[in-house]
This record gives sequence, C-alpha cells and structure tokens, in this order.
Amino acid sequence: MAVIEEDVVGVATGALLEISPVAAQRLQEMMREKELEGYGLRVFVAGGGCSGLQYGMTFDDEVREGDADWQAHGLRVLVDPVSARYLRGASIDYQQDNMLAGAFKIDNPNAVASCGCGHSFRAKDGEESSEYDNYDEGYAGGGCGHCSHG
Repeated sequence: MAVIEEDVVGVATGALLEISPVAAQRLQEMMREKELEGYGLRVFVAGGGCSGLQYGMTFDDEVREGDADWQAHGLRVLVDPVSARYLRGASIDYQQDNMLAGAFKIDNPNAVASCGCGHSFRAKDGEESSEYDNYDEGYAGGGCGHCSHG
C-alpha cells in the first residue's frame, strides 16, 4: 500500500490515506474504460448515511484550494481538508468476490461505529454531519443506500 504524506501549514506531517496496489489498478482501469484522461480519484466524507457520515469516491479533474493531492501507485488521489480529518490513517482496498463482482473497502481507524454495510460511519470525536450542513463542495449526503438503514 502507498503511504501518503501530507505537508500543510499548521498540520502535522503524517500518513493521510493508504491505497492498495489492487485498488489503484482497478480505479485506473475504470478511468480508462470511461476515457477519463487527466482525472484522479477524489475520496471524501459527506454528511448522511445511517451512522452520520458516509464515504464517497468520485473521479475528478479539478484540484480545489486546500486539497491534498498525491500519487499512489500511479493513481492521482485528491482529498479535501475537511474530509482529511476523518480519513487520516484509513486504507482503501479492492476485493474481488468472484469473476463478476468486486467492491472497494475502506478501513478507517477514525470510525467508532459503522453501518452494517460499511459505507457510513460515526467518527471517534462523536461529530455528526453538522460540519457538513454548510459545506457545499458538490458532495451529496443522504442515506447510505447500500443497506436497509439508508
């Protein structure tokens, strides 16, 4: 897994997010299939889901002010500064269940509770989605939609 270092004024340097080689390869394949040259993976946290916060990933070609921006196994990765708080130390892997199906899995040490499907979580500091009520970066909230709790 690639360990990402963040060097932001006022923030201690340390590992931000790990991406396994398998996950990076699968994401690069998806971008090639969709002809998204010059795009990277944006990983973010948004308010919503049945546990208060939910994970999100999208392909993005725009770097916003304050974004952490790095390469992991040849994959460009972007994380906004608010999401970075909740994702520090997390890891993303891709698990192939069978020939037809696979899924990305986020292992997050900052989560104290998560939805049964693992797509939403509650942070260690107990903060819910209130931080995102006025945080409009184009990320959607709402139910997690992956289990019956959404």
